[in-house]
Amino acid sequence: MPIETIAVIGSGIMGRGIAYAAARGGFRTILHDVSADALERALTTIHRDLDEGIARGKLTAADAAGALARLAPDQELGAAAGEADFVIEAVPEEIALKLRTFEKLDQHCDERVVLATNTSSLSITEIAAATPRPGRVVGMHFFNPVPKMKLVEIVKALDTTADTIGVTAEVARRMGKETVVVKDSAGFITSRINAMIGNEAFLMLQEGVASAEDIDKALKLGLNHPMGPFELVDVVGLDTRLAVLEFLHRSLGEKYRPAPLLVQHVKAGRLGKKAGRGVYDYRGPS
Repeated sequence: MPIETIAVIGSGIMGRGIAYAAARGGFRTILHDVSADALERALTTIHRDLDEGIARGKLTAADAAGALARLAPDQELGAAAGEADFVIEAVPEEIALKLRTFEKLDQHCDERVVLATNTSSLSITEIAAATPRPGRVVGMHFFNPVPKMKLVEIVKALDTTADTIGVTAEVARRMGKETVVVKDSAGFITSRINAMIGNEAFLMLQEGVASAEDIDKALKLGLNHPMGPFELVDVVGLDTRLAVLEFLHRSLGEKYRPAPLLVQHVKAGRLGKKAGRGVYDYRGPS
C-alpha cells in the first residue's frame, strides 16, 4: 500500500512539528485537532519554521510553498483518519487518552493503515491492544524540535510485524529522519537515559553543587551536549519530564524517583517556556 497521505492527530508542539516534517517529506498531510484555535496556532508555527528554514538555507521558497500546499487542517477525526494511508498520533502523554484515540482511529481507518503513536515512554503494546490490528501498531518517538532533530525511535510492540517496521522506517526516511529500532520497554533508549541525566541535574541543583547555568554549561562544553539539562527541560516541559520519571519510577524502580525540587517546580506552576517560567525565567522585564 503506497503511502501518499499522512494524518497527524494532535496539533501541539510535537504534532505540528511532525506535520511540518511530513509535508516537507512530500506527503499530503492532514493535521487534526478538535480545537480551531490550536490548529491556527500550529499553522502559524509551521509557517514560521518554514521561513526559518529558508533563512538558514535549508530549503527554498518553492520547497516551503510546496510543503504548505500539501498541508491541510482538519477538525473531524473521522474525515482525517478515513483519508490517511498512515496515521501518527501525537495527543498528550496520557495513556487513557491515547487508548481512546486508538479505539476511534481503528473505527475510521482502513485495516491496512499503520497506526503510529508518538510517545517518549508509554507502552506501545498496551496501546496496540486497544485495536484489533496490533500488528499494524508501532511507536514513532520524535524529538523536540521535530524540524531540527534527526532521530526517530521506532518502537516494536509485542505483535508489530516486520512489514509495519519497514513501512514506518520508509516514512521516517522520507521525512528526513534517521531511525533506530527499539523493543517496547519503559523509556526506550533516549527517554530512559535522558530522564536519568535530567533528574540528576535537579538533585545537584537541590544540593547546591552548582548553579543551573553552570550545570548546563558543564554538560554543553564538557560532554558536548547541544543543550544543557535545564535548558532542555524548559523546552520539553517540567510537567512532561515529571510524568516520564513517575512512569519510569513505577516501571523500573527507585533510581528513577523524581527529584523533590522538580516536583516542587511543577506544583508551583513553573513548567518551562510554555508557562513563562521553569528553571529559568522567560517573562522578561515587568
